[in-house]
Amino acid sequence: MSFPLDYTERVYAGVLGKIIGVYLGRPFEGWSYDRLTERFGEITEYVHDQLGVPLIVADDDISGTFTFLRALEDYDCNPALTAGQIGQTWLNYIIEERTILWWGGLGVSSEHTAYLRLKRGIPAPESGSIARNGQVVAEQIGAQIFIDGWGLINPGDPERAADFARRAGSVSHDGEAIYGAQIVAALVAGAFTESNIDKLLDTAVSLIPRDSVIFQLIADIREWKTVDRDWRKTRVRIDEKYGYAKFGGGCHMVPNHALITLALVYGDGKFGESLKIVNTSGWDTDCNSGNVGCILGVLGGLAGLKDAGDWRGPVADKLYLPTADGGRGITDAVQETLHIANMGLRLHGLEPISPKGGARFSFFLPGSVQGFTRQSGLLRITNPGGAGLLLKGAGRVSTPAFVQTDAKQPGYGLVTSPSIYPGQTLRAKFGAGSTPVTGQLFVTTAADGNKPIDGPIFSIGEGKDKTVEWTIPDTDGVAITTIGLQIDTHGGAVTMEWLTWDGTPTADLTKGKDAKAAWVHSFTRFEQRGENGVHAIQNAGRGMAITGTREWENYALTGKISAHMASSAGLAVRVQGLKRYYALLLTAQNEALLVKRLDGEAVLARTPFAFAFDREYDVRVNVHGTRITASVDGKELFDVVDATRPLLSGAVAIVVEEGNAVAREVRVTP
Repeated sequence: MSFPLDYTERVYAGVLGKIIGVYLGRPFEGWSYDRLTERFGEITEYVHDQLGVPLIVADDDISGTFTFLRALEDYDCNPALTAGQIGQTWLNYIIEERTILWWGGLGVSSEHTAYLRLKRGIPAPESGSIARNGQVVAEQIGAQIFIDGWGLINPGDPERAADFARRAGSVSHDGEAIYGAQIVAALVAGAFTESNIDKLLDTAVSLIPRDSVIFQLIADIREWKTVDRDWRKTRVRIDEKYGYAKFGGGCHMVPNHALITLALVYGDGKFGESLKIVNTSGWDTDCNSGNVGCILGVLGGLAGLKDAGDWRGPVADKLYLPTADGGRGITDAVQETLHIANMGLRLHGLEPISPKGGARFSFFLPGSVQGFTRQSGLLRITNPGGAGLLLKGAGRVSTPAFVQTDAKQPGYGLVTSPSIYPGQTLRAKFGAGSTPVTGQLFVTTAADGNKPIDGPIFSIGEGKDKTVEWTIPDTDGVAITTIGLQIDTHGGAVTMEWLTWDGTPTADLTKGKDAKAAWVHSFTRFEQRGENGVHAIQNAGRGMAITGTREWENYALTGKISAHMASSAGLAVRVQGLKRYYALLLTAQNEALLVKRLDGEAVLARTPFAFAFDREYDVRVNVHGTRITASVDGKELFDVVDATRPLLSGAVAIVVEEGNAVAREVRVTP
């Protein structure tokens, strides 16, 4: 199979189509067709402001789609990836009762039910099977809404996309839900190389059983179109034969898959028209709209997204991924595109790409802004060809680096860690302009009303490129919330070609009156303890509080740990979720352990240690390459080299098992 020459750009269009569709449909999710048409007539634009809700939100349709696909990345892009490994990925990234899923309860929410099965040791695919959970639970919509990415990594190969969709969908679903998921993944994959909707559907339906309900409903809708010639008439037929009254549960796959098919066959490949149909039709609008948006984003590319309105401008590439990998919680469509495209390239034996030296904000895709929006002044921001942000005028632009707005979030939790920390160095490259430019990099924190902390003033002379850098100073324990640029082009224009940061932070992670806000945690309770510590309480099992990013490699983590009652307590490094890390644990069994968590837990080293409750210990863990050293109260306990599938990067964490402990002065340093 030859890879599409515009593969990455088409993935980007698919990612944008997905998030645009979700953001468009989310405000009226669950509304009936009658209610929607009475209130809006037809859905032809974003209506969030009319309903008083935000446009950019955390949503399971987005979080699950871009998180569960990480199984492929975490398992080295192995084409033989199993449902069991995808299930382990669920356990690694999902924080119970807090992130990604609708936590509707056992036997009510398919995903919650499957999560509980996985947690209790029932592996996928049994975790999502009809035999284990019953047909009604197993055939709800979730297998379809999370599935687009498996098509994006298999361009032009619907059969392989459908096979991956079967594996991924079976973690939580079975039966008709799997067939619907396979159809969506096959359509996404096929849209890279085929633009005719009828041909795409012909290929997709050939991959599922002919006696399935999904196969029959697609055939019916295609036939009804030839008779009705009006999507509204066909929607009435759908309601009569495949509507919610015919299928059990809260949100069944079959009725909603019918509306996706309706939008595709009547939308004739047009992005805006298809979104209008699928959203005006009601039911699970954000899910259905997201799937349609992804399929048609790939099919029409970036040019197709201009159909019937400005869909990209209000979104500005922004999306949230609230998971146990909190440092990736604030992300954007370009970063997620690169993750997906590189998985697709590696899966097919091709070299991954790293635009502009791997800069975090590379702006390399046409029209991309990666969350940067104007904050003040009359500055204009464009990116017509992927060269970078073209800035005209004077003012401030910024992009979010951290947000935690659980209380304001409708429906799904939004928890993240900062993506940048004090001690790291910001770097930006500006292209040559025709007029002089004056600027400053800056960051803001939640302190002092988001007052900016400004870097040094720089200037760019006429006709000269310039790279500037600035090491972020100590913020006195307050998390960095935005990264930005103040610029004056003096009537001309300048291009910011890229912006990135690197280096190990130098930060006290438990300092400040609200230090706990920067930690993503799975504890029963996690509380502030004064202005220089946190209190973790875990009723059962092992809990973690995590901060930092997957990019941190070599560093020292130190802290003062005192347990009031706990089976074990300590610090973890190279943390890549709840099930992937190294940890130094002091245990109530009077041992110190150096453990590695990766597809199970292994003890790398152990030694006797007289662990006393209510005594504070100075704990230190160093990681450099494959070497891990650990000490307590200045005495080295372990010096270990892990040469077998080592974890080479990751965040940091506080760990407590069945009890409670206080952590103070937890610091990361080079």
